[in-house]
Amino acid sequence: MANSFPWLTTITLLPLVAALVIPVLPDKEGKTVRWYSLGVGLVSFALTVVLFWQNYDLQNPDYQLVETFAWVPQLGLNWSVAVDGMSMPLIVLTGLVNVLAIWASWNVTLKPRLFYFLMLALYSAQIGVFAAKDTVMFFVLWELELVPVYLLISIWGGAKRQYAATKFILYTAAASVFILVGALAMAFYGNNLTFDMEQLGFKNYPLALELFTYAGLLVAFGVKLPIFPLHTWLPDAHGEASAPVSMILAGVLLKMGGYGLIRMNVEMLPNAHIYFAPVLAILGVVNIVYGALTAFGQDNLKRRLACSSISHMGFVLLGIAAMTELGISGAVLQMVSHGLIAAALFFLCGVTYDRTHTLMMEDMGGMAKSMPKAFALFTTASMASLALPGMSGFIGELTVFLGVANSDFYSNSFKVVVIFLASVGLILTPIYLLSMLRRVFYGQENSAPAAAWLDAKPREVLIALCLLVPIVGIGLYPKAATQTYDAKTVAVAAEVRQVMQVFAQQQDNLFSGGFVAPTTAELDRKGLETSFDFGKDA
Repeated sequence: MANSFPWLTTITLLPLVAALVIPVLPDKEGKTVRWYSLGVGLVSFALTVVLFWQNYDLQNPDYQLVETFAWVPQLGLNWSVAVDGMSMPLIVLTGLVNVLAIWASWNVTLKPRLFYFLMLALYSAQIGVFAAKDTVMFFVLWELELVPVYLLISIWGGAKRQYAATKFILYTAAASVFILVGALAMAFYGNNLTFDMEQLGFKNYPLALELFTYAGLLVAFGVKLPIFPLHTWLPDAHGEASAPVSMILAGVLLKMGGYGLIRMNVEMLPNAHIYFAPVLAILGVVNIVYGALTAFGQDNLKRRLACSSISHMGFVLLGIAAMTELGISGAVLQMVSHGLIAAALFFLCGVTYDRTHTLMMEDMGGMAKSMPKAFALFTTASMASLALPGMSGFIGELTVFLGVANSDFYSNSFKVVVIFLASVGLILTPIYLLSMLRRVFYGQENSAPAAAWLDAKPREVLIALCLLVPIVGIGLYPKAATQTYDAKTVAVAAEVRQVMQVFAQQQDNLFSGGFVAPTTAELDRKGLETSFDFGKDA
């Protein structure tokens, strides 16, 4: 592909532009619309894979495939997209999950035109969030993806769909205001007004401004991740959303929170990250243990898996807090891994719901004999979720643990406590997942004769395999995933390490009575000699 053509912009906008054609398609029963939407998704995903295969340099940690077009020149606003090791694997994950979610929506008969229109619009917004290089554009696309999710839950959800959808939009929309506030604060500081993420990362902000901005962004991204106690919208949303929407919600949307934390909090505000890292570590442990304990109390199948997602995303927080290359690498790998595993589990929840018309585990049972294919697929996905060796979940969580253990930022006692408590979550996870499998697939049938339950169809088996194959592939050969972002995580860790070194030196000088303010050279982030800026003038 020629680099002169705006391929990344095309991939981002293609689903949205194609969605505008849906209202005029000649289709009475919705069959044409669903095939059309699947075709658009496949084309966009194929273009993504080919573009990255031919033009993405795995060894380059900087932004690549940069495309910038003036949007509002008077205000310095641009349509600016690019990819690097942090966004590239998540864009590929987004394409895969969205295509499979559209394919999983084959039985949608209520307002199919509107449904597939929203699915394609959501696809575009998600790609745009990960590809955005301009903070205002990032915020606009972040807000844009909220609307389709709200409508998809409120129209095609369960009995309490209005409550769940309203709670989702209130939490996420209110919190996302902090993204705009943070973007404006960074843009207007200094003489160089810019919204470009790369240029914002070069600015030296006063420590107070960094801490204020970091805290606001942590709330915004913490709601989407989700971080305790900002998580309560997630079980409700999953419990009421249809299976394809849950696939996207767990497989992609939660990853936006982790991506935002690394992209903006760690990369742009490394000084504040030094102060907040222990807080992230504590919140990560709370997420891991609290999410696992809460999962035990859920009789609704999807709510149990939603609480499981809260627990697993705690490892992303822990990896970001580790302040090491291994920790950040583990956080990214955990996001990719959980995206695949959660999408598979929620899809298979939909498969069982189509047969039993219930999500309550107490009304299920005895399904393994009449649904051996669904049982095998569900068991495989559950094994991946509980971090069985040989699957991606194990590699992701192991890398996070190693990242924390190798961190020289924390005391040994702090690391021991964090690793011990996170290990408790690892012990609890197989208990509630195996209990779920036992209640759903074993025992005596409760809601209907087991013979009446049809096994997974070929389409459903293929969708599940499209997610399970990369799960096993990454588990057996992690380099297939890690090589896409290794160069980037090394660069981010190097910058954080430089900040840590200057911070340690400042503390030594302070406590020895000889504190010396950092020099201009030490503050030059372009030379990776980043340090704290204690009130440097713009």
